[in-house]
Amino acid sequence: MKDNKKESNLPHGGALVNCFCEMSELESLKQKINSLPALTVSKRVLCDIEMFAIGAFSPLKGFVCKKDYESIVEKMRLSNGLIWPIPITLQVNKTDYENIKNKKEIVLKDELNEPVAILTLNEIYEPDLKKEAECVFKTSDLNHPAVKYLFEAGKYFLSGDIKVLKHTYDEFPEYNLACKGTREIFIQKGWKRIVAFQTRNPVHRAHEYLLKVALETVDGLMLHPTMGETKGDDIPANIRMKCYKEILEKYFPKDRTLLCIMPASMRYAGPREAVLHAIIRKNYGCTHFIVGRDHAGVGNYYGTYDAQKIFDELASGELGINLLFFEHSFYCKSCGEMASFKTCPHDKSNHITLSGTKVREMLKNGEIPPVEFTRPEIAKILIDSMRVTEPAKK
Repeated sequence: MKDNKKESNLPHGGALVNCFCEMSELESLKQKINSLPALTVSKRVLCDIEMFAIGAFSPLKGFVCKKDYESIVEKMRLSNGLIWPIPITLQVNKTDYENIKNKKEIVLKDELNEPVAILTLNEIYEPDLKKEAECVFKTSDLNHPAVKYLFEAGKYFLSGDIKVLKHTYDEFPEYNLACKGTREIFIQKGWKRIVAFQTRNPVHRAHEYLLKVALETVDGLMLHPTMGETKGDDIPANIRMKCYKEILEKYFPKDRTLLCIMPASMRYAGPREAVLHAIIRKNYGCTHFIVGRDHAGVGNYYGTYDAQKIFDELASGELGINLLFFEHSFYCKSCGEMASFKTCPHDKSNHITLSGTKVREMLKNGEIPPVEFTRPEIAKILIDSMRVTEPAKK
């Protein structure tokens, strides 16, 4: 565990940001929408807007300016020195740029042409995209999903604060608790030490093991899955939610757990995204955050534990949240229980581990993986979701 020696639950930067417009100004904003130029934004940007609105990106109030952008890319900090690892930006192409370059306010719309936010345009700049790719994602390879997005979304970056008119993420509303909501729940429950777990996959036995180890040391666990845009081959959000509810219902104490979604899109930025995820959970009111192997990784772009090593670059206590580092865990037949290389003395022949490819293959064939790897209830949900009716044989 890397102890940052702070459990104050203060938001990043000291105050929780709320980018939703006030009810008193909503009507006046709606009246002038038709007179403003408009941009239709991507699903990823819609998720970013939601994260601004609910305070998860505190202290940011909108898309970052050039000065902050360059400082984030080069130093992993805002220009005022506050830690911030990934620039949150709004990219546009040449056509859109020509339409809005001399405007002061812009309406941001979703794919249904519904207004969702108003951007007060402060600056337009053209950054070094290759430098961002190599500094933030450690690669300029277009096979990396976020790098591909970066180079295709447009070379002009818009900066400015936003006023959000309505939620831009509407799935699982009862679990989209926002930063203010979780903080109130923690107070109601009397939790002072809260650990958060980031995931974009169903919880298997190795995850379950490290969650329970963490839960031994704190008052409560917030299971906090990413529910915004992910890779096309990731398991759909609705299926994952069934798995999360099932695992918490059957195998965790109800009075010590909370399921809350994070309406963010994955960047797959590995180490830097681990830092961003820690900051986000700090904003939600958590005091501890779990970082496992290959956190927010994709392909082979990052080392297995690079997402843990990056925190050594920060001064002790600076981030303001305690980090729990876990190694790869597995079921050991000789130990007769879940373990990791830190606790198990036996060689790999005793360990039950399966590759993601092998698990997907088994599930597609209707086979339940070993109970030591995944709970049968979870396997059944995944099998049912993958089952495809074969065409009748002639």
